[in-house]
Amino acid sequence: MRKNPRRRPMAEINVVPYIDVSLVLLIIFMVTAPLLQTGVDVELPNAQAKTVPRTDTPPLIVSVDSSGQYFIDVGDHKDEAVQADELALRVAAVLRHKPGTAVMVRGDARVDYGKVVTVMAALQEAGVPNVGLMTRPSGEP
Repeated sequence: MRKNPRRRPMAEINVVPYIDVSLVLLIIFMVTAPLLQTGVDVELPNAQAKTVPRTDTPPLIVSVDSSGQYFIDVGDHKDEAVQADELALRVAAVLRHKPGTAVMVRGDARVDYGKVVTVMAALQEAGVPNVGLMTRPSGEP
């Protein structure tokens, strides 16, 4: 028998807890990923136009859905509902913080033309120099 009953240190790492944690995180991400894919349901009109080149800063997108509601999409705040009177204030605030941000209007094909004109007027009031209109290429359904 040995006189020193001390145990030798084990040189192996127990990876079972790490596997358990990573499996739980994988399941959480798989469940939450489809929930993050939300947006306003807008049927874009068809038009023959060239694609705008992408830049490093994402554009500010103002959407008008088929019921005439306004939404603003900037940064982390995706498709926030806004009223017509606060639209110009929100866009002006974004342009103050990030000058040179591209502004796009995404209007539903079934929306009243006056609603899109109201958005354009609000953007002009906010000091937007150029506004792009989003469309769907003619070949797409």
